[in-house]
Amino acid sequence: MKILLTTDWYTPAVNGVVTSVQNLRKGLEDRGHKVRILTLSRSSYSHIQNGVYYLRSMGVGAVYPKARLGVPLQKQIIKELLSWRPDIVHSNCEFSTFPAACYIAEKADAPLLHTYHTVYEHYTHYFSPSQAWGKKVVRRFSRWVSRRTDAIIAPTEKTAGLLCGYGVRRPLYIIPTGIEMPQGASQAEAHRLRERIGIPDNHIVLLYLGRLAKEKNCAELVRAMSLFRSAPVSLLLVGDGPNRAYLEKLSHRLHLDGHVVFSGMVPPDQVGRYYQLGDLFVSASTSETQGLTYMEALRAGLPLLCRQDACLDGVVIQGSNGWQYTNEHEFAACAENFMQHPDCRERMRKSASVTGQRFSIETFAQAVEAAYLECLHLRFRKVQGSA
Repeated sequence: MKILLTTDWYTPAVNGVVTSVQNLRKGLEDRGHKVRILTLSRSSYSHIQNGVYYLRSMGVGAVYPKARLGVPLQKQIIKELLSWRPDIVHSNCEFSTFPAACYIAEKADAPLLHTYHTVYEHYTHYFSPSQAWGKKVVRRFSRWVSRRTDAIIAPTEKTAGLLCGYGVRRPLYIIPTGIEMPQGASQAEAHRLRERIGIPDNHIVLLYLGRLAKEKNCAELVRAMSLFRSAPVSLLLVGDGPNRAYLEKLSHRLHLDGHVVFSGMVPPDQVGRYYQLGDLFVSASTSETQGLTYMEALRAGLPLLCRQDACLDGVVIQGSNGWQYTNEHEFAACAENFMQHPDCRERMRKSASVTGQRFSIETFAQAVEAAYLECLHLRFRKVQGSA
């Protein structure tokens, strides 16, 4: 099949959408399909490179950090993609590239599938002073998007349930994103990295990796560390974002210097080294559609200690490969149990690694391919029925 993937986010940006699109492209091409990508340029110039079609755009960081908005009237690139005539159009973002995905799918007479990557009702603080009004906008917008598609892909049961609650009435496929095994480092390199960022050799490392933003609720992790001031444990926050300055001030105010470590942003090819430093992956977020870092952590053999969230149902096996907690005292009790029992740590690491094998790129691509084929079959039957 010829498959066009559309997305507002692509490399060099680093987020879950980019990871999903890159891994899906790899998995589909490994299965013999031809894949092209339509995305936004990081400049005011359109260009084509290695099967990726870049539409010129402008920065709108005031709306969301590093976000960009496509500039209309880019007929030449759209014309080239139409001449290629894709069999499937698969949209991954609801904004700048979505109208192009709709147009190309219609003109090519191809099914349009859309993956709902982001639970926007957790991001209303970026565009609305009223949470209730913001959620109402999100529901209407989600229905508007879905009506223009043939089917929706939801990464988790949580996301599918939200969409059904919004009134989305399109076929829904629940397909978790597949991920690659993070590339680690030698023991000597890991030791040098640990030393460089200031983590003592005898400390258990609670690792958070992701964006430092309000919706990620990292302040809860920092506050929980105040219960471990005398324990040999460090909270390592890997990433950057608009909430970093606040988190640093909070850490200092709680006298946690030396127990809370900020690494800053790290290059994607270095992420595996930081997973290697961790003993337990922690998160207080409830804004995830699926949480790719959870899957990466499991594949790296890190058990999870995460705030209870529907996206973790069927992923976290309580007490086996991790825990879901509901308050800071539960967090502390689980972390303390983990720190005090080396045999527990080893058993949970093995269980985490086994769970992580479920989230391979091959499994991901195979499931998406099956959704494509079903949509093509339904369209064929519809055409035959109207003939």
